[in-house]
Amino acid sequence: MTPLELQAVAASLVVSGRSLLFTLPIATAIAYVLARGRFPGRTALDAIVHTPLIVPPVVVGYALLIVFGLNAPLGRWLNDVFGVRFVFASAGASLATAVMTAPLMIRAVRLSLEAQDEGLNEAARTLGAGFWDRMISLHLPLAWPGVLAAAILGFAAGLGEFGAVITFVSNIPGETQTLPLAIYSALQQPDGEAAAARLAALSITLALFGLVLSEALVRYARRRT
Repeated sequence: MTPLELQAVAASLVVSGRSLLFTLPIATAIAYVLARGRFPGRTALDAIVHTPLIVPPVVVGYALLIVFGLNAPLGRWLNDVFGVRFVFASAGASLATAVMTAPLMIRAVRLSLEAQDEGLNEAARTLGAGFWDRMISLHLPLAWPGVLAAAILGFAAGLGEFGAVITFVSNIPGETQTLPLAIYSALQQPDGEAAAARLAALSITLALFGLVLSEALVRYARRRT
């Protein structure tokens, strides 16, 4: 592999890893609220968090560009006050990846929470455990196989994110060029078929490894639970 291709692999791992660290706690909290909460607007929240699954990724990238672009009020404020710039930066690639992978992670954790015996929840409520007590002491410990599956699935899916990333942060080698973007660039070159094939094979290998690892760890976690 060429140094540029290795840069793309490293960028993918960094972008997806950073996205996972940011998204997993938020996805877990949202999944718990959707699975166990009962409040007005729950259906609307459910629809909003799953919107990235049904709209084109380019639309997500464009929306992020409108909100966090340097000409947008929020994006300009973050850049001027905190020196935080998302557009055309690796951090922006992680943000786009986080938005696209969050629904998958939320769904994995939510299914794990909803599969729990409701009798345990009622018993804890009867003993005086509040909403947050039940979350920390009961539901999340039992749901950790789902949280683990969500983490691995989110990381693996993040490695393949393309549309939102290229729309929001462009395709900058050494900065925002991840594996999918490197494959796209290779295909635009007359002699890039070999490089595209190498990168595609590596991308498929990483994705399959992530799925197999996720399944194995979830089975192990369920046996331990």
